[in-house]
Amino acid sequence: MPTINRLYYCFHAFFSGHYPRLFRFCEERKAIIKFFFSGAFAGTVDLIALFIFHGLMHWHIVVATSAAFLFSFMVSFSLQKLWTFRNYNSKRLPRQLVLYVGAAFISMNLNAAGMHILVTSLGVWYLLSQIIVNLCLGVINFFTYKFIVFRKTKDEA
Repeated sequence: MPTINRLYYCFHAFFSGHYPRLFRFCEERKAIIKFFFSGAFAGTVDLIALFIFHGLMHWHIVVATSAAFLFSFMVSFSLQKLWTFRNYNSKRLPRQLVLYVGAAFISMNLNAAGMHILVTSLGVWYLLSQIIVNLCLGVINFFTYKFIVFRKTKDEA
């Protein structure tokens, strides 16, 4: 069993026993909560990479943003597929990866455009800009992943 699933089951056991009302609330919204934590982790990877590429290595903001996005992409796909949406179907992996890459490509371009507007045009600090852009893209991506990329087939439901 992957480490992330073991951690999830420990978290599950602790909260169901100690905080049953909070557990029920979270259980009813677990896909959204898992999406948030997965996205927060991938977002942290994105910010660290962006800081390294732009803050330390002085790459242009759009190039640094795109490179950081690619790092966080690998983390995000793995967590979203296997943990958030609990989709272990390996037969659909190629299709899901193509759809995820398509969604990521659109997100990367929206990310770069949003960063350009916020940083260059509006003068917002680049790390705060990335947080704002990531939050907006997160809402769009949740529904894209849930209803298109990792949707359950009739056999899986």
